[in-house]
Amino acid sequence: MIASRLVTSQVWLITGSQSLYGPDILDQVADQSRQIADRLDGSSEIPVEVRWLPVVTTSEAIAQILSEANTSEECIGVIAWMHTFSPAKMWIRGLKSLQKPLLHLHTQFGVELPWQSIDMDFMNLNQAAHGDREFGYIQSRLSTPRKTVAGHVSDPNTRRRIGSWVRAALGRAELSTMKVARFGDNMRGVAVTEGDKVEAEAHFGASVNTYGVNDLVEFVEKVRPADVDKLVREYEGTYAVAAELLPGGDRHASLRHGAQIEIGLRKFLQDGDFHAFTTNFEDLGGLRQLPGLAVQRLMADGYGFGGEGDWKTSMMLRAVKVMAEGLPGGTSFMEDYTYDLTPGQERILGAHMLEVCPSIAAGKPTLEVHPLSIGGREDPVRLRFTAAPSDAVIIGICDMGSRFRLVANEVRVVEPAHELPNLPVACAVWEPLPCWSTSAEAWLMAGAPHHTVMSTAVGTETIDDFAAMTDTELLVIDAATTVRGFQHELKWNDVYHHVAAGL
Repeated sequence: MIASRLVTSQVWLITGSQSLYGPDILDQVADQSRQIADRLDGSSEIPVEVRWLPVVTTSEAIAQILSEANTSEECIGVIAWMHTFSPAKMWIRGLKSLQKPLLHLHTQFGVELPWQSIDMDFMNLNQAAHGDREFGYIQSRLSTPRKTVAGHVSDPNTRRRIGSWVRAALGRAELSTMKVARFGDNMRGVAVTEGDKVEAEAHFGASVNTYGVNDLVEFVEKVRPADVDKLVREYEGTYAVAAELLPGGDRHASLRHGAQIEIGLRKFLQDGDFHAFTTNFEDLGGLRQLPGLAVQRLMADGYGFGGEGDWKTSMMLRAVKVMAEGLPGGTSFMEDYTYDLTPGQERILGAHMLEVCPSIAAGKPTLEVHPLSIGGREDPVRLRFTAAPSDAVIIGICDMGSRFRLVANEVRVVEPAHELPNLPVACAVWEPLPCWSTSAEAWLMAGAPHHTVMSTAVGTETIDDFAAMTDTELLVIDAATTVRGFQHELKWNDVYHHVAAGL
């Protein structure tokens, strides 16, 4: 299991004011902003520590604290609130240097006005309506990227939106230091899984490098039989294991080799501090099986994965796994495979050769072995299940040459219409919004990939926040999408991103 980012990460609440009000008012500002921070910190919607910082009243103090945010390993983002009035020219130097995500929280300490007792002291203290407009202006004047949330912190929707932004910041922070291991290269002749790894590191921060498959084989061959015995017992206690794979069964050796691959692969990733990886059935070196069970279990533990060398989907899957930590639902590598085009009930059947994450499973997965017609190796073991019904988002990432593009489709995962007795892999069935034809046409017009990330834990708002933080194009296909409107959006985006790249 990868260490959790939730334990060590913080967002900093920075409250702006000015010295004109005198020490009594500033003491009240500090006390009330600390209470706001404590309330956010104690809320279930926000998954990391909300750290209160002393009130800032000068340009020097603002620049200093935002500089400290930039260099802090714990700080993944900054929440700014102007409790009173904080002249915005004081913020210019700090905002121009800020490198962490910014959320502008427009709130106030109290909910209701004390109509009978309001005086100028109250007005001077409670003027976020004044101060935040000044702050909003300077952010717009400087073209400062940020999310703006207006609402009282007692409102669950306000906290939910802040929490969405925090989760996106977690994903951004993960990408900024991520190491991706590619075992072999991309599947030969495939276009969409290719991409510019140098640009990926410059844009997202993720370092993507290739390792020979036999580098992994060395780890696999060093696995001790006793460790395989222990892992096989874990399989027996966790899954419904096919009789032929149990000790004494005709195919037990296949299960043992699958366990050996998992132990070796996990050790390779842990030793190299990799949080994502790829495999390719065309390049298996000395492996006796294409890793199936091992990949599924590593994904369930939080690792990113992409098949056929698809490193972009691998790093995106890991980022979404981090965003989703602690939420109900799951997140998996996915691929659009085939359609049920029954009129009015159109659905997509998604799967992959082997590698679908059991975090999205509806029940206890079965552990089975079946032939695989590609790869030229022994029949691999794998977990088999269907995905639990849920609202979900499907995310694709592709390299458009001039930029990276994210495409997100809101869907509804449903039960398969019939049993699938002969399908030897895990799968998910979903109804895309707004309907199959519009969804498919928009996806194809966007040039979005066939490998995707499916999440029933993270919603579109978090992906939108993530795209804004990383300055990445995002196209959303949802209930409001029309083909005509989507065509216009593609054209507008092309113009914007070409112009922005030249500025």
